[in-house]
Amino acid sequence: MGSSSNTNTSGGASDKEEKKKEDKIKGKDSSGPSFKENERVLAYHGPLLYEAKVQRIENHEDEWRYFVHYLGWNKNWDEWVANDRLLELTEENVRKQQELDKNQVVDKTMKSGRSTQHKPKVSNADAKADKDDTKSLMKGKKRKSQLGTEDKEKRSSHSLLVLQFPLPLKKQLVDDWEFVTQMGKLVKLPRSPTVDDILKKYLEHRAKKDGKINDSYAEILKGLRCYFDKALPAMLLYKKERDQYAEEVKGDVSPSTVYGAEHLLRLFVKLPELLASVNMEEDALNKLQLKLLDVLKFLQKNQITFFTSAYDGSCKDAADS
Repeated sequence: MGSSSNTNTSGGASDKEEKKKEDKIKGKDSSGPSFKENERVLAYHGPLLYEAKVQRIENHEDEWRYFVHYLGWNKNWDEWVANDRLLELTEENVRKQQELDKNQVVDKTMKSGRSTQHKPKVSNADAKADKDDTKSLMKGKKRKSQLGTEDKEKRSSHSLLVLQFPLPLKKQLVDDWEFVTQMGKLVKLPRSPTVDDILKKYLEHRAKKDGKINDSYAEILKGLRCYFDKALPAMLLYKKERDQYAEEVKGDVSPSTVYGAEHLLRLFVKLPELLASVNMEEDALNKLQLKLLDVLKFLQKNQITFFTSAYDGSCKDAADS
């Protein structure tokens, strides 16, 4: 009995030590967080590492969590992560990040298909070069306004669309970003189906589902087309795509008859900002958002059909951007 008791005590101590090590790896170290607020780190997202900044820290159910902002990327990608997804920003870890990036690009080039990663590379030399591109797409030109109650209510309500953005389409956006800004490839134009085609298909889908043509959906789709045609040259293009736009969209040609799902999806990223400037009652805005989310679900359902799996065009200015 005594011998057995001693063995169990020793084993228990060993187990506790192992548990302590596991907890520390997982961020459950009761001695304190492994990273500090405002500290720059490398964060895993999918198979790759991205430079990020710790903005907030909290202990949730004995586990340290960190709210991180991916540097050079829109704040809509900010998220809470556990300790096991963060690494210190050291030379050794930066080399590890670069090696992962290199392997991912080689793999993507060989497959010429969609990436399995979640976010674009936004650190080191490429971050500065593409910072303006990212801001142009994901942030746009901010509307100056008073930070009154009405404006706060608009932002809180229109953020619903961003928060519910389907994850597969977020991945699609990131692949799109990487093909253009990192690999120097463009979507071949004109696309098929075009934005016009997709919106018409969606209206047919709704008519079949509702048993009639819904005028409210028809008006929304008309508005989406108008927004797309005006927003594309102003905020939906990366720098490397501007020459292509000048060549393809001339005279009375509408961008919605040339571009396809890839650029339509970028519009949905901008919609919360665009809708913030529209004077609408909160109830009407919420109903509009539900309809727009339904359009997003339609895009997700037809993702394989609507989106290209390879970017074959080349950027003339790739070396200069």
